[in-house]
Amino acid sequence: METTATDFATDVIEASRTTPVLVDFWAPWCGPCRQLGPTLEQLDAERDDWTLVKLNVDEHNNVARQYGVRGIPAVKLFVDGTVAAEFTGALPRHAVDQWLDEHLPTPEKKAIGQARTALDEGRRDDAIALLEPIVAEDASEPEANLLMSTAIVFEDPERAASLVESLDIAAPDLRQQREAVQTLSRLLTDTPDLPDTEAAATYQEALAALRDTCFDDALSQFIDVVRTDRDLDDDGARKACVALFTLLGPEHPATKAHRRAFDTSLY
Repeated sequence: METTATDFATDVIEASRTTPVLVDFWAPWCGPCRQLGPTLEQLDAERDDWTLVKLNVDEHNNVARQYGVRGIPAVKLFVDGTVAAEFTGALPRHAVDQWLDEHLPTPEKKAIGQARTALDEGRRDDAIALLEPIVAEDASEPEANLLMSTAIVFEDPERAASLVESLDIAAPDLRQQREAVQTLSRLLTDTPDLPDTEAAATYQEALAALRDTCFDDALSQFIDVVRTDRDLDDDGARKACVALFTLLGPEHPATKAHRRAFDTSLY
């Protein structure tokens, strides 16, 4: 259906809170728009998991400017009132279909989002309950496996390591999270061969605090080791700090309390 600046809030923003809405920003003079339009209309007729809305940018340029449209055709997917994904240009049908499959919300994606929120809020058990069915059904789903491994790494480090061992991960932030899980899993399960030194004793205390999830104590002691014996256990103290900061996140109290001291200890 065609929408207008007046009806955009109802046809797109409010409607997308129930069903995802795909908005095609187009103009009659635009050749690529005339190529893409029929493709979107055919897909809209075949699928019931989204709705197509078209907006003529010549007639409603204020809306196009509001959503940063600089070239057309511009396609934006609205979910729960906001833009969830977008592309510009006339893609072939198979590419549009693949793009929709990648970005349309599903029950699994919703559960993963809820689990991520639960972990951020410290509700680990809630996150595990949401993720367990997804991990059991699809052992190759990267984000669900990473979140699950994060949730259980201190309770079951061996399973956490196995969940991420063979994942095919492209996104740099997800690769960093996998490395953090692998680092902590090793530290929690291995018994390092350490010299009889004060730094080694402090390192052992840090590992014990890590196993007890006493993150403040663990980070404080790991940072002491970084300052005094950086090479101990193959740079284990620094790797432990980086892994903890990655999994705890920048807003965790332990990260806020120790990140500056860690950064200073490296120089």
